[in-house]
Amino acid sequence: MRRTPAAPASTSQDTIRAQFPDLAEAAARDQMSYRGFLAELLMAECDDRARRRSERRIEAAQFPREKSLLAFDFEANGNVDAAVVHTLATCEWVKKGLPLCLIGDSGTGKSHLLIALGTEAAMAGFRVRYTLATKLVNELVEAADEKVLTKTIARYGRVDLLCIDELGYMELDRRGAELLFQVLTEPEEKNSVAIASNESFGGWTRTFTDPRLCAVIVDRLTFGGNIIETGTESYRLASTRAARGQDVAAS
Repeated sequence: MRRTPAAPASTSQDTIRAQFPDLAEAAARDQMSYRGFLAELLMAECDDRARRRSERRIEAAQFPREKSLLAFDFEANGNVDAAVVHTLATCEWVKKGLPLCLIGDSGTGKSHLLIALGTEAAMAGFRVRYTLATKLVNELVEAADEKVLTKTIARYGRVDLLCIDELGYMELDRRGAELLFQVLTEPEEKNSVAIASNESFGGWTRTFTDPRLCAVIVDRLTFGGNIIETGTESYRLASTRAARGQDVAAS
Protein backbone atom coordinates (compact mmCIF):
# COMPACT_ATOMS: atom_id res chain seq x y z
CA MET A 1 0.00 0.00 0.00
CA ARG A 2 1.40 3.37 -1.00
CA ARG A 3 1.94 5.76 1.88
CA THR A 4 0.90 9.37 1.70
CA PRO A 5 4.03 11.46 2.17
CA ALA A 6 4.14 13.41 5.41
CA ALA A 7 3.87 17.16 5.29
CA PRO A 8 7.36 18.70 5.27
CA ALA A 9 8.56 20.23 8.49
CA SER A 10 8.86 23.98 8.74
CA THR A 11 12.30 25.16 7.58
CA SER A 12 14.41 28.27 8.00
CA GLN A 13 13.40 29.41 4.52
CA ASP A 14 9.70 29.09 5.46
CA THR A 15 10.22 31.23 8.55
CA ILE A 16 12.29 33.87 6.80
CA ARG A 17 9.84 33.98 3.89
CA ALA A 18 6.91 34.48 6.26
CA GLN A 19 8.62 37.10 8.41
CA PHE A 20 10.38 39.02 5.63
CA PRO A 21 7.55 41.33 4.46
CA ASP A 22 6.62 42.63 7.92
CA LEU A 23 10.23 42.99 9.05
CA ALA A 24 11.25 44.68 5.81
CA GLU A 25 8.39 47.16 6.14
CA ALA A 26 9.33 47.87 9.77
CA ALA A 27 13.00 48.27 8.83
CA ALA A 28 12.17 50.81 6.12
CA ARG A 29 9.83 52.71 8.43
CA ASP A 30 12.40 52.84 11.24
CA GLN A 31 15.29 53.54 8.80
CA MET A 32 17.08 50.45 10.10
CA SER A 33 20.53 49.58 8.78
CA TYR A 34 21.06 46.49 6.63
CA ARG A 35 22.90 44.89 9.54
CA GLY A 36 20.06 45.68 11.93
CA PHE A 37 17.48 44.32 9.52
CA LEU A 38 19.46 41.10 9.08
CA ALA A 39 19.79 40.76 12.86
CA GLU A 40 16.00 41.11 13.27
CA LEU A 41 15.40 38.49 10.59
CA LEU A 42 17.84 36.02 12.16
CA MET A 43 16.41 36.61 15.64
CA ALA A 44 12.95 35.81 14.30
CA GLU A 45 14.35 32.58 12.88
CA CYS A 46 16.01 31.66 16.19
CA ASP A 47 12.79 32.35 18.10
CA ASP A 48 10.81 30.19 15.70
CA ARG A 49 13.30 27.34 15.99
CA ALA A 50 13.09 27.51 19.79
CA ARG A 51 9.29 27.45 19.61
CA ARG A 52 9.31 24.40 17.35
CA ARG A 53 11.76 22.56 19.64
CA SER A 54 9.50 23.28 22.63
CA GLU A 55 6.49 21.97 20.72
CA ARG A 56 8.34 18.76 19.85
CA ARG A 57 9.41 18.20 23.46
CA ILE A 58 5.87 18.81 24.74
CA GLU A 59 4.49 16.37 22.16
CA ALA A 60 7.13 13.78 23.07
CA ALA A 61 6.12 14.04 26.75
CA GLN A 62 2.70 12.58 25.86
CA PHE A 63 0.65 14.76 28.18
CA PRO A 64 -3.04 13.75 28.01
CA ARG A 65 -4.22 17.38 27.83
CA GLU A 66 -2.89 20.92 27.98
CA LYS A 67 -2.50 22.45 31.42
CA SER A 68 -0.71 25.64 32.37
CA LEU A 69 0.18 27.42 35.58
CA LEU A 70 -1.65 30.50 34.31
CA ALA A 71 -4.86 28.46 34.27
CA PHE A 72 -4.43 27.17 37.83
CA ASP A 73 -6.73 28.93 40.32
CA PHE A 74 -4.51 29.54 43.34
CA GLU A 75 -7.23 31.59 45.05
CA ALA A 76 -9.68 28.69 44.89
CA ASN A 77 -7.16 26.31 46.49
CA GLY A 78 -5.52 28.03 49.43
CA ASN A 79 -3.52 24.90 50.26
CA VAL A 80 -1.20 25.48 47.31
CA ASP A 81 1.43 28.18 47.76
CA ALA A 82 1.72 30.10 44.48
CA ALA A 83 5.24 31.29 45.33
CA VAL A 84 6.45 27.69 45.80
CA VAL A 85 4.89 26.56 42.53
CA HIS A 86 6.35 29.46 40.57
CA THR A 87 9.75 28.71 42.07
CA LEU A 88 9.38 25.13 40.83
CA ALA A 89 8.52 26.52 37.39
CA THR A 90 12.13 27.72 37.10
CA CYS A 91 13.00 24.00 36.84
CA GLU A 92 16.07 24.17 39.08
CA TRP A 93 14.82 21.02 40.82
CA VAL A 94 14.82 19.20 37.47
CA LYS A 95 18.32 20.44 36.75
CA LYS A 96 19.46 19.08 40.13
CA GLY A 97 17.63 15.75 39.69
CA LEU A 98 15.35 16.26 42.69
CA PRO A 99 11.93 14.61 43.15
CA LEU A 100 8.52 16.24 43.49
CA CYS A 101 5.42 14.82 45.21
CA LEU A 102 1.93 16.24 44.76
CA ILE A 103 -0.42 14.74 47.35
CA GLY A 104 -4.14 15.38 47.60
CA ASP A 105 -7.67 14.19 46.98
CA SER A 106 -9.36 14.14 43.58
CA GLY A 107 -10.24 17.57 42.22
CA THR A 108 -7.62 19.46 44.20
CA GLY A 109 -5.39 20.24 41.23
CA LYS A 110 -2.47 17.86 41.66
CA SER A 111 -2.65 16.44 38.12
CA HIS A 112 -3.04 19.97 36.75
CA LEU A 113 0.15 21.03 38.53
CA LEU A 114 1.97 17.86 37.48
CA ILE A 115 1.23 18.46 33.80
CA ALA A 116 1.81 22.22 34.01
CA LEU A 117 5.20 21.85 35.71
CA GLY A 118 6.13 19.08 33.28
CA THR A 119 5.24 21.41 30.42
CA GLU A 120 7.40 24.15 31.92
CA ALA A 121 10.31 21.69 32.06
CA ALA A 122 9.80 20.69 28.43
CA MET A 123 9.72 24.34 27.38
CA ALA A 124 12.94 24.89 29.34
CA GLY A 125 14.70 22.26 27.23
CA PHE A 126 14.38 19.15 29.40
CA ARG A 127 13.26 15.75 28.13
CA VAL A 128 9.98 14.92 29.85
CA ARG A 129 7.70 11.88 29.86
CA TYR A 130 4.23 11.64 31.41
CA THR A 131 2.46 8.37 32.23
CA LEU A 132 -0.24 6.96 34.47
CA ALA A 133 1.06 4.65 37.19
CA THR A 134 -1.20 1.79 36.04
CA LYS A 135 -0.10 2.20 32.42
CA LEU A 136 3.56 2.23 33.43
CA VAL A 137 3.25 -0.93 35.53
CA ASN A 138 1.39 -2.76 32.74
CA GLU A 139 4.08 -1.72 30.27
CA LEU A 140 6.80 -3.00 32.60
CA VAL A 141 5.05 -6.34 33.14
CA GLU A 142 4.72 -6.81 29.37
CA ALA A 143 8.35 -5.83 28.88
CA ALA A 144 9.44 -8.37 31.48
CA ASP A 145 7.41 -11.10 29.79
CA GLU A 146 8.92 -10.20 26.42
CA LYS A 147 12.48 -10.08 27.83
CA VAL A 148 12.96 -6.39 27.05
CA LEU A 149 12.65 -5.02 30.58
CA THR A 150 16.20 -3.63 30.74
CA LYS A 151 15.68 -1.70 27.51
CA THR A 152 12.32 -0.33 28.71
CA ILE A 153 13.69 0.82 32.07
CA ALA A 154 16.69 2.41 30.35
CA ARG A 155 14.34 4.34 28.06
CA TYR A 156 12.58 5.88 31.05
CA GLY A 157 15.94 6.54 32.66
CA ARG A 158 17.02 8.69 29.72
CA VAL A 159 14.41 11.37 30.32
CA ASP A 160 15.24 14.33 32.53
CA LEU A 161 11.83 14.32 34.23
CA LEU A 162 9.45 11.38 34.59
CA CYS A 163 5.91 12.42 35.60
CA ILE A 164 3.83 9.60 37.12
CA ASP A 165 0.17 10.40 37.67
CA GLU A 166 -2.47 8.63 39.79
CA LEU A 167 -0.02 6.74 41.96
CA GLY A 168 -1.98 5.18 44.80
CA TYR A 169 -5.19 4.48 42.89
CA MET A 170 -4.42 0.79 42.61
CA GLU A 171 -2.96 -2.01 44.70
CA LEU A 172 0.13 -3.56 43.17
CA ASP A 173 1.18 -7.14 43.63
CA ARG A 174 4.79 -7.73 44.62
CA ARG A 175 5.93 -8.13 41.02
CA GLY A 176 4.33 -4.89 39.87
CA ALA A 177 5.70 -3.00 42.87
CA GLU A 178 9.22 -4.31 42.29
CA LEU A 179 9.11 -3.36 38.60
CA LEU A 180 7.94 0.15 39.43
CA PHE A 181 10.66 0.35 42.06
CA GLN A 182 13.26 -0.35 39.37
CA VAL A 183 12.03 2.59 37.29
CA LEU A 184 11.98 4.90 40.30
CA THR A 185 15.52 3.99 41.31
CA GLU A 186 17.01 3.83 37.80
CA PRO A 187 17.43 7.62 37.46
CA GLU A 188 18.45 8.13 41.10
CA GLU A 189 20.74 11.14 41.58
CA LYS A 190 20.58 11.83 37.84
CA ASN A 191 17.03 12.50 36.75
CA SER A 192 13.91 13.81 38.41
CA VAL A 193 10.69 11.95 39.19
CA ALA A 194 7.44 13.80 39.87
CA ILE A 195 4.37 11.97 41.12
CA ALA A 196 0.76 12.85 41.83
CA SER A 197 -1.06 10.68 44.37
CA ASN A 198 -4.41 10.72 46.11
CA GLU A 199 -2.88 8.86 49.05
CA SER A 200 -0.72 10.29 51.82
CA PHE A 201 2.56 8.46 52.34
CA GLY A 202 1.05 6.57 55.25
CA GLY A 203 -1.50 5.06 52.88
CA TRP A 204 1.03 3.86 50.35
CA THR A 205 1.24 0.50 52.10
CA ARG A 206 -2.04 -0.30 50.33
CA THR A 207 -0.29 0.21 46.99
CA PHE A 208 3.09 -1.24 47.91
CA THR A 209 2.14 -4.11 50.18
CA ASP A 210 5.75 -4.91 51.09
CA PRO A 211 6.55 -2.48 53.97
CA ARG A 212 10.29 -2.49 53.30
CA LEU A 213 9.81 -1.78 49.60
CA CYS A 214 7.28 0.92 50.42
CA ALA A 215 9.71 2.64 52.79
CA VAL A 216 12.49 2.65 50.16
CA ILE A 217 10.18 4.11 47.50
CA VAL A 218 8.94 6.85 49.84
CA ASP A 219 12.55 7.69 50.69
CA ARG A 220 13.45 7.87 46.99
CA LEU A 221 10.55 10.23 46.26
CA THR A 222 11.01 12.53 49.23
CA PHE A 223 14.75 12.79 49.94
CA GLY A 224 15.87 16.33 49.14
CA GLY A 225 12.75 17.00 47.10
CA ASN A 226 9.57 19.02 47.27
CA ILE A 227 6.22 17.94 48.69
CA ILE A 228 3.06 19.88 47.87
CA GLU A 229 -0.18 18.92 49.62
CA THR A 230 -3.15 20.09 47.57
CA GLY A 231 -5.67 19.32 50.30
CA THR A 232 -8.83 17.26 50.65
CA GLU A 233 -11.55 19.61 49.38
CA SER A 234 -12.24 19.47 45.65
CA TYR A 235 -12.12 23.03 44.35
CA ARG A 236 -13.21 21.65 40.98
CA LEU A 237 -16.43 20.42 42.58
CA ALA A 238 -16.82 23.70 44.45
CA SER A 239 -16.40 25.65 41.18
CA THR A 240 -19.05 23.50 39.52
CA ARG A 241 -21.49 24.07 42.38
CA ALA A 242 -20.81 27.82 42.35
CA ALA A 243 -21.43 27.97 38.60
CA ARG A 244 -24.70 26.09 39.00
CA GLY A 245 -25.72 28.45 41.80
CA GLN A 246 -25.13 31.44 39.56
CA ASP A 247 -27.21 29.84 36.79
CA VAL A 248 -30.09 29.21 39.21
CA ALA A 249 -29.91 32.78 40.53
CA ALA A 250 -29.92 34.19 37.01
CA SER A 251 -32.91 32.08 35.90
